[in-house]
Amino acid sequence: MKQSYFITGTDTNVGKTWATLTLMAYFKKQNLSVVGMKPVASGCEKISGEWRNSDALAIQKMGSEFVDYSLLNPFAYELPISPHLAGKKNPVDLETVFTNFQTLQNLADVLIVEGAGGWYAPLNENETIADLAKKLNVPIILVVSIKLGCINHTLLTTEAIKNAGLNCIGWIAVCNDEMFDCVDLTIESLVARLKIPLLGILPYSKTANFEFFAQQIQFD
Repeated sequence: MKQSYFITGTDTNVGKTWATLTLMAYFKKQNLSVVGMKPVASGCEKISGEWRNSDALAIQKMGSEFVDYSLLNPFAYELPISPHLAGKKNPVDLETVFTNFQTLQNLADVLIVEGAGGWYAPLNENETIADLAKKLNVPIILVVSIKLGCINHTLLTTEAIKNAGLNCIGWIAVCNDEMFDCVDLTIESLVARLKIPLLGILPYSKTANFEFFAQQIQFD
């Protein structure tokens, strides 16, 4: 049975891409074929005349199957700003994303879709990441950067996902703040307050080792 998951975060730069690549590596270790998708990406550079995003390229590379870049990242914007601003001339169209999503679902056992920014990050003048998640309607995994303020951000985001009628099946803790010295107690506080399981903790690292990170995931 094919599986699809949507990765969202409590904010921007919380480690969604690392979590996405970790999950892709995890499922590959389970002898499942996996592909990824990053429908919307801001902050791209021109490669061979086309806008390309480094995170989306990493997702493309991690896949079990080769996927054409335009299929996994149909909306690639130059400026590293909110998609509704970066994409003024080519706004995100959820129907296009959904069509690509359906195509990718048929290419592998598992499809991991990474969102952009936080849950209410605007994609165009009228729609947000929340609307994209509703359109795809697949289980959601929340990525939490363990830092000061993350408890509030996490509780607000999980409540918003619940209010949207969607199923958040778990969360991943990403320890990407080297200076934060209350990691363990913060994670314990979140575990005590959340009704969804902790799927894994990605320890602080200056460079990513996704094979090692995959070993930190406990996914039922």
